[in-house]
Amino acid sequence: MQATNSSVEKELIERGKVLLESRDVIGATECFHQVVDANPQNSEAYFSLANIYHANGEIGKAIQALLKVRELDPNNTDAAISLSVIYNDIGRYDEARKIFNQENERVKNSKRQDIIEDQHINRKFSDKHFELAELYISYNRFDDALFEYNKCVALNPQNLDARIKMAKVYAKKGFKAKALEELRRLKNEHPSYIPARIAIGVFYYANGNILEAQSEWNKILAKDPTNKEAKMYLNLSRSATETAIANQ
Repeated sequence: MQATNSSVEKELIERGKVLLESRDVIGATECFHQVVDANPQNSEAYFSLANIYHANGEIGKAIQALLKVRELDPNNTDAAISLSVIYNDIGRYDEARKIFNQENERVKNSKRQDIIEDQHINRKFSDKHFELAELYISYNRFDDALFEYNKCVALNPQNLDARIKMAKVYAKKGFKAKALEELRRLKNEHPSYIPARIAIGVFYYANGNILEAQSEWNKILAKDPTNKEAKMYLNLSRSATETAIANQ
């Protein structure tokens, strides 16, 4: 990305990113618009707007913003991949393939060492689908988010966080059995991946299965006595149980 031309622009972009993380999409959009209004050459702000437009279903605006990024910063691989993803999603396969091939050749012919390989490009595409899923979550568009998380995992099965997010979306949609199934499968496939065990405990606790939740967190602490997250959940659950008993 091109560097911003002033500290004010940098501030606005950082504020926009923070607002986006806290799901204040309107506030984030306003920040990025202020940047491009003040400096139409700021490719980073256009790229952020493109991602928001894409998540909001404003495909035409997203494409225009990404084309603007590529005009301002022709070497921006992320913008090229995002544009290719959108074209592919809306059935403009020839254009998607053309952009991908052009970017692939550009990198191969450059002096950079990070030549795009299949695994590398898959991770790039996977990251874009993950980002889009996160934006859909901010709009409470759970079906769209689930679709994007699935794409993310298909391209990069090692993105275990995306699999936990998928389970959480299933739970939000009321598919509790499916959510638990996803988490258990993840735990079985990656027994040492602690976040999956934490999430299973949280799932049990949220559904009133206190003993099962505490058992899951105790198992984590048996392997990793310093795990702060497991300790926190275990202590909270014990305090809540003690309070409930005291109030009976």
